[in-house]
Amino acid sequence: MKNSRTSLRRVSKRLQRDWQIYALLFLPALFIFIFHYMPMYGIQIAFRNFQAVRGITGSEWIGLRHFINFFNTPFWSRMVINTILLNVYGLIWSFPFPIVLALLINQHQSKRFRAFVQTTLFAPRFISLVVLVGMLYIFFSPMNGIVNRVIESLGGNRIFFMNDPGWFRTLFIGSTIWQFAGWNAIIYLAALSSVDVELYEAATIDGANKWHKIRHIDIPGIMPIIVMLLILNTGNMINSSFDRALLMQTPGNRPVSSIIGLYVYQRGLLGGQFSFTAAIDLMTNVINFVILFTVNKIAQKVGDGQNSIW
Repeated sequence: MKNSRTSLRRVSKRLQRDWQIYALLFLPALFIFIFHYMPMYGIQIAFRNFQAVRGITGSEWIGLRHFINFFNTPFWSRMVINTILLNVYGLIWSFPFPIVLALLINQHQSKRFRAFVQTTLFAPRFISLVVLVGMLYIFFSPMNGIVNRVIESLGGNRIFFMNDPGWFRTLFIGSTIWQFAGWNAIIYLAALSSVDVELYEAATIDGANKWHKIRHIDIPGIMPIIVMLLILNTGNMINSSFDRALLMQTPGNRPVSSIIGLYVYQRGLLGGQFSFTAAIDLMTNVINFVILFTVNKIAQKVGDGQNSIW
């Protein structure tokens, strides 16, 4: 009883002392609770034969039937492989690009040039995805596309890039880098701005060139951010940008563009199979959490617990 009274007094004192902070946190916490935690009640439709007329609790409980049906779906393995490969290739190419951009921009001395480059690189982030994919169709058109005109002028043959399954992943990842690399570099530029200037001055006195400064000052300075973002990105290995895949999908590239997210959209929203697609989504999120937890544990052991999320 004494311990509980003591803890209550401590809580009341903290509330009286820091009530402004708790007042500011109230609305964001309420928002997260309403829109992130309350919808979890609907996860149970993955285990039910959901019918809107009967409601969630009134629908028949069928257990793991939807999960089994997914693995009995034709080409389910191809969808999983396509999703994983798209994310692995995206992680290999898309993740280091903003880091390199930030390091190069940070090394330049001219503030005007840095501002111009940053504005130019950030601009694609504000282009609508529909417009961006439309630009891809125009640039890589087999008839009047500028890319095919260059290929033909060099003596090559025209290529139907958007219909060729061999080019889908390259265009998908390349368009992602072009749209988000500059925007994602902001995080690393912010981290680099916090590096002590005296370290650069001492390195200059010791005769270090720009490469030495990047290797021994910049990269160690942003390494915690790199590791944290890498962990977060590995937590989306089974998720992909289905909207980009939907806009870029053609009958020719369908063997490689068929991913889990696109399948969930087609069967769930278009086909009305909410329980079936909820089961697929729940399964992919569980797998993503396991991957995230595993990579975080590895980062804890490698970095002595300093470079991890929790």
